[in-house]
Amino acid sequence: MARYSDEFKEQVVRKMMPPAAQSVAQVHRETGISEPTLYAWRNRFRAEGQVVPADPSNPESWSGENKLAVVIETAALNEQELAEYCRRKGLYPEQIQRWREAAAGGNDDTQRLSPAERRELQAERKKTRRLEKELRRKDKALAEAAALLVLQKKAQAIWGDDGDD
Repeated sequence: MARYSDEFKEQVVRKMMPPAAQSVAQVHRETGISEPTLYAWRNRFRAEGQVVPADPSNPESWSGENKLAVVIETAALNEQELAEYCRRKGLYPEQIQRWREAAAGGNDDTQRLSPAERRELQAERKKTRRLEKELRRKDKALAEAAALLVLQKKAQAIWGDDGDD
């Protein structure tokens, strides 16, 4: 069994990070290292706090944990350093700013509902469910009436009007 140095492992895992953003299968084909080993290395680097997303091609689908790691890594960077970081990772400064705002807003206690607001919300939901149920019932009745009219017209076309006798 081959032993790899930590430096080599880091080089391989960096291929899975932006901007290269290769999939585990691509790195496996390129290096010959088994996929389970690559997954284990990727998970180890994630556990150490490095950003190794599951889907490097779409940063918006990254987990909250990976986005938070990026926000923490970039917290002390100035604009120029942030731009360099973004180029290396295949990100945009605007994305990081949105993630920073979302992280800050996620701990905002002012968004909690008071008991009165919660009761009002529950009453509105109940009313909505009742109205939706009534709407479904009326839609079914309307569809039935339309079907009866169509059948009546077809019957008249086939057998003629009742007043013809």
